Amino acid sequence: MEQQNEDHNRTLSSGVPGLDNILAGGLTRDRLYLIEGEPGTGKTTLALQFLNEGVRLGESVLYITLAETIVELSSVAHSHGWTLDGIHVEEIIPDQSALAPEQQYSIFHPSEIELGTTTQRILAAVERYKPTRAVLDSLSELQLLAENPLRYRRQVLALKQYLASRNCTTIFLDDRTALSTDLQVRSVAHGVITLDLASQSYGTERRRLRVVKYRAVAFRGGSHDYRILYGGLQVYPRLVAAESRVTSLRRQLSSGLPELDHLLGGGLEEGMSTLVAGPPGSGKSTVAAQFVAAACARGERAAMFLFEEARNNMLNRAESLGMKLNQAVEDGLLTVQQVDPAELTPGQFTQAVVEAASGGARVIVIDSLNGYLNAVPDEQFLSTYLHELLTYLGQRGVVAIVVGVQAGLMGGAMTTAVDASYIADNIITLRYYEMQGEVRQAVAVFKKRGSSHERTLRAFRIGMGGIQVGDVLAGLHGVLTGVPTSSGQDAPPRGKP
Repeated sequence: MEQQNEDHNRTLSSGVPGLDNILAGGLTRDRLYLIEGEPGTGKTTLALQFLNEGVRLGESVLYITLAETIVELSSVAHSHGWTLDGIHVEEIIPDQSALAPEQQYSIFHPSEIELGTTTQRILAAVERYKPTRAVLDSLSELQLLAENPLRYRRQVLALKQYLASRNCTTIFLDDRTALSTDLQVRSVAHGVITLDLASQSYGTERRRLRVVKYRAVAFRGGSHDYRILYGGLQVYPRLVAAESRVTSLRRQLSSGLPELDHLLGGGLEEGMSTLVAGPPGSGKSTVAAQFVAAACARGERAAMFLFEEARNNMLNRAESLGMKLNQAVEDGLLTVQQVDPAELTPGQFTQAVVEAASGGARVIVIDSLNGYLNAVPDEQFLSTYLHELLTYLGQRGVVAIVVGVQAGLMGGAMTTAVDASYIADNIITLRYYEMQGEVRQAVAVFKKRGSSHERTLRAFRIGMGGIQVGDVLAGLHGVLTGVPTSSGQDAPPRGKP
């Protein structure tokens, strides 16, 4: 597929962050492209970004509008901090005189005259400004004037050939508001991009972009999240981990706690993902923060993405346990981002994690899996989303730590939101158990792919001095059930970890 793109190196940038990545470099010059989507999906904004990129490069650009006035276009541009300076705008809109009775046609059908007049004005504008980039907004008006599919198709074909002969790269916008929707322009256009707006049961709407067609170019298929922000559209390309496979040696990274490292067989290997699972309040986030603190103490970068706990609360809690995360943030070694699942799309979150890895983060924490689940409306694809992300991080040599809250407090039937054996290379489990009238905690490593590990249950406690990993619970049987029994050996004394 890469060979396909080698013959089409004459491309120009769309001006939309992330879109050129999906288009394998940009838009092939002197071709016709169709941007389709219902009103409100951002077609006009995308078109203005396309033209503004041409203005930035010193090109002549033209916006032909059959529906919106120049005042309305200026308002759209102003809302993003732009102006229409450098963009030639041709308004082909009936003025108010068309409402007068003497202007109504009686012998000829209005469309027969108006379509010809509209076409002549479009051609005249192209001849006058000689643009290298042009936008026609919108095709619905042409379709209504053409009245029948044959006439409409011939009109679009003629415009396509004319603009291509003038070395003009053109975008046609279609808002799908015509009386009938067909595939006439899709078959004519060199490339087709669809913008979609889907309402969610709760939170912000979700916007997706899909390249339906791009002749002779190996574009990135599938749906890609995008948002309309101040400054225009921002597209978040779908992550494909297979595109970045690399082979490298892996070091073991210490947690900073000798007892925990011993349990893990030395530490966590670079490029491996780890699930820290346990019931609420068992210390999962604290264990994840311990690995972050150890990395920052070594002078390595780290990043944390918090779906549930407030950023300030987490930093203050870590500080009270002796983890110097506030200092790491000030030194630029640690970034902590609080995520609102109702406002963040999966693509946007993935892009933020990828940027953290590209910025040199060696340890990345996602806290928690349940919060990530809420950020993905298509719950049946959560495992695929997360597996692709963790695979990408693994190929970058990043230690990825995912916190998973298990349902229930005690017992052997506790489960996480998704299949842990599928998404994680390593699994650290924290459990509560009852002993001598006291609720205690235990820690164990259930799975580890990078190296051998200790297969024991150890006492676990979080105190003022931080995390304490104690002795093996050799005197107890059935700890995982929550109500262990003595196996004849001495049980850990009350109050000890």
